[in-house]
Amino acid sequence: MSYGENLWVFFILLAGIVAVPGMDMIFVLANALTGGRRAGLAATFGIMVGGACHTLFGMAAVVALSRLVPTLSTSMILLGSAYMVWIGLKLVRSSITVNTVDGGRAASMSTVFGQGLLTCILNPKAWLFVLAVYPQFLKPAFGPLWPQALVMGVLTVLVQLAIYGSLALMAARGRDAITASPALTIWTGRTAGLLLVGAAALGFVEGVRGLYA
Repeated sequence: MSYGENLWVFFILLAGIVAVPGMDMIFVLANALTGGRRAGLAATFGIMVGGACHTLFGMAAVVALSRLVPTLSTSMILLGSAYMVWIGLKLVRSSITVNTVDGGRAASMSTVFGQGLLTCILNPKAWLFVLAVYPQFLKPAFGPLWPQALVMGVLTVLVQLAIYGSLALMAARGRDAITASPALTIWTGRTAGLLLVGAAALGFVEGVRGLYA
């Protein structure tokens, strides 16, 4: 797989995962519905900074694996692939919906930003996802790891901005249009699950090749 193909698979996987309704999306939705457009965007920007932190952690984990325990890197890819398949199959079988969020007193923009940052950073599923995915896409064969991590980090925050930012703007315009469409969120989750399974299959093949190379 070439670097361009590797990056493209990462982008598709990333977009599918970010689009799945979860802790970060619910936080953006709640703040946009209760505090309006500014609060929704402040929450989005906080989550974007949290996504950048996850990228730094992913790069550090890959460097540690490749330098300290080289044989463990391949094992992490295989385990990560299995983990991604498990999550993907759960999403395919799921019926995720975004429920109505009750209004409340609006918080300051700095408070919302900080809460968004912590929401993203403290999300345990995000840490597990980084450990499972990054060893499969940050590869010494494509050159130094930090430029690769930089590109992946930029893609992460841009995808978060596009999806969560759009959600914040739409939620600020009308909560009913979003919360009354359960079929859309259900099929979004199931589509992301299929993307996860496909990306995991590619990662598994690459891991097996590295194991027997």
